[in-house]
Amino acid sequence: MLQSNLIRRNIEKVVVNIGLGRNSTQPHFADKFLPEVMQEAAMITGQKPAPRQAKKAIAGFKTRVGDIIGLETTLRGKRMEDFLTRLVQVVFPRVKDFRGLDLQNVDHSGSLNVGFREQYVFPEIHPEKSKVHFGLQVTVVPLTRNRAKAIDIYYSLGVPLKGLKPKPRK
Repeated sequence: MLQSNLIRRNIEKVVVNIGLGRNSTQPHFADKFLPEVMQEAAMITGQKPAPRQAKKAIAGFKTRVGDIIGLETTLRGKRMEDFLTRLVQVVFPRVKDFRGLDLQNVDHSGSLNVGFREQYVFPEIHPEKSKVHFGLQVTVVPLTRNRAKAIDIYYSLGVPLKGLKPKPRK
């Protein structure tokens, strides 16, 4: 298990974003699809996601101001620790053909951004029972805003980054 004091001292928050995209134009979106996605997102993160609304109307995307186009969850404290531990130890090994995260996933301010095409890599989701399909993006925000220091933090937490040797287990 990842060291919780190491996580709390170095990681500020974890943000999980779910874009609903084309699904928001489906009939009965608010009645059937949205509650299912919110329930599965809550199972993944351990916290109910907040809906995000469109700020502008864009005719090409068939969106109007106020339409729900995404969900966001910000994790801090114990939930953040649990999520990061599951992400590193359970989810990454379940991703097909996973050989580590590219260092380009760490931006100039040190945030680690990881995208998943489908939610089925999380052990809480059962593909045979799930009626919805969505992707999600996970952003890990460190307390430091220095990219090199952030990479060292991720290395010490055991995040599998390409080009770095894995942390020896104790």
